[in-house]
Amino acid sequence: MVRTYGFLSTYPPTQCGLATFTASLLRHLTAVTPGSTGRVVRVLTEPDEPVASAETRMVHQMTPGAVEDAAEVLNRCDVVVIQHEYGIYAGRDGEDVLGVLARLRVPVIVVLHTVLTTPTPGQRQVLEEVVGHADAVVTMSLAARQRLVDGYAVARPDEVVVIPHGALPVEPPAHTPPADRPMILTWGLLGRGKGIEWGISALGALRDLKPRYLVAGQTHPKVLAHEGEIYRRNLRNRAATFGVTNLVEFDPAYREADALAELVGQADVVLLPYDSSEQVTSGVLIEALAAGKPVIATEFPHAVELLADGAGLLVPHRDPAAIAAAVRRVLTEPGLAAGMRDRSARLAPALSWSAVANRYRRLTERVLAGRVVVTT
Repeated sequence: MVRTYGFLSTYPPTQCGLATFTASLLRHLTAVTPGSTGRVVRVLTEPDEPVASAETRMVHQMTPGAVEDAAEVLNRCDVVVIQHEYGIYAGRDGEDVLGVLARLRVPVIVVLHTVLTTPTPGQRQVLEEVVGHADAVVTMSLAARQRLVDGYAVARPDEVVVIPHGALPVEPPAHTPPADRPMILTWGLLGRGKGIEWGISALGALRDLKPRYLVAGQTHPKVLAHEGEIYRRNLRNRAATFGVTNLVEFDPAYREADALAELVGQADVVLLPYDSSEQVTSGVLIEALAAGKPVIATEFPHAVELLADGAGLLVPHRDPAAIAAAVRRVLTEPGLAAGMRDRSARLAPALSWSAVANRYRRLTERVLAGRVVVTT
């Protein structure tokens, strides 16, 4: 059925995971429901952010505190999809989002990108109120759903559903000769907590394999604004200290989807050495699995969940020796990488953006069927 989908989130040209997620979901959701349209209220997290281009006329800007204007736009939609992350909304613990939710008269689907184990009292209150306003809540992993239902006041647990993060299909490079050096790839916006220092520290034990560790991605705009390129400089210094400068490359370019897919297609191993044990959603992990790449990840919840059947290897946090051993296994153990690719291939169809968008479409229809909407 033709629908008008509303979205409240960061949105391109903002460069962050939520912005990319929302743009992809909007594009594919309207594609699987021909004739449907989308309208975005783009949350501005910094006062000097660039305005969306003229071609995206359905995008409206939301400055801090402008909750009434945001709600007015969204109330003209059939259903509203709200991305929730503490860092994007203004007010204490992002409480601006509550002002929008309180003014909405149409059904609301809330997508949770973070569910903390030990939130502050303010974070707990905001998240519980957000969930209380929602007609349906989406988490992107079973771990996140379990954490939410067990650790927070959720009046209607049956309205909390799991829909994975989507990924674009990645075609393997055609007619590309084998690289003389295996590529280990970590990508995404850089900042403390990515754990890349542990990947660099692992390289000394892998010199005989002559790996190329490519760290691709810009420094996160918020990190760049507050501390510049300190983290990247520290990583370069670490590589020099460990004598592995010749094994590490930094590519600070921001890649659009097609260019990123081409890069991922070239990788022999994807390394996710994240520090956090809280991470219940990782778009990079989903994209790596959808691309059929062997993954080595620290034991954050989303990785534990998705790699349990052998699609990747798990290593302890902050453990270069374990990372080195895992990389060596993937690159040298007969049949291991191929087995990982086979397991990823079984996961990939459910992770495609078209499959994910269809699940959001079905959820939308279920929500609309269960609620009579009165508009004025």
